[in-house]
Amino acid sequence: MGASWTALLLGSVVYFIGLWNSDMGLSEKGFYFTLIMYGLFSGVSLQKTVRDRLENIPVTNIYFGLAWTSLILSLLLLAIGLWNATSLTLSEKGFFGMSYALSLFAAVAVQKNVRDLAAFEAGQPKTISEPRPEQADDEGGFFNLGRKKG
Repeated sequence: MGASWTALLLGSVVYFIGLWNSDMGLSEKGFYFTLIMYGLFSGVSLQKTVRDRLENIPVTNIYFGLAWTSLILSLLLLAIGLWNATSLTLSEKGFFGMSYALSLFAAVAVQKNVRDLAAFEAGQPKTISEPRPEQADDEGGFFNLGRKKG
């Protein structure tokens, strides 16, 4: 649990220090700040919705799709932003990309660990129940998003 919090703190602080020290304009700094906040939220949200579905907690298909779209969009925007950042050297681009990835991974790990700890303290066994009928359907697999046949 401590390792995931340390990774989140390290990745985020290093990312923010890099933003502070960069020669980017204020609007660019704002873009990258908003991007990491959006990425962290979307990563945690996606992890929660996937876990909720595994535990048969209702999650709407719209929210599930939005969580996936948000995570993909945040990564795509980071890639496009870094690709077009002419004021950054290649090492700075790598620095921002790696600290972003570390922060994103750590935020998902923190959310998972916090949820597991809460379940443990509540005395709930960590089990995954049987899949709902629409999850067990092979047509469309994981990306079926609960659509019924016919």
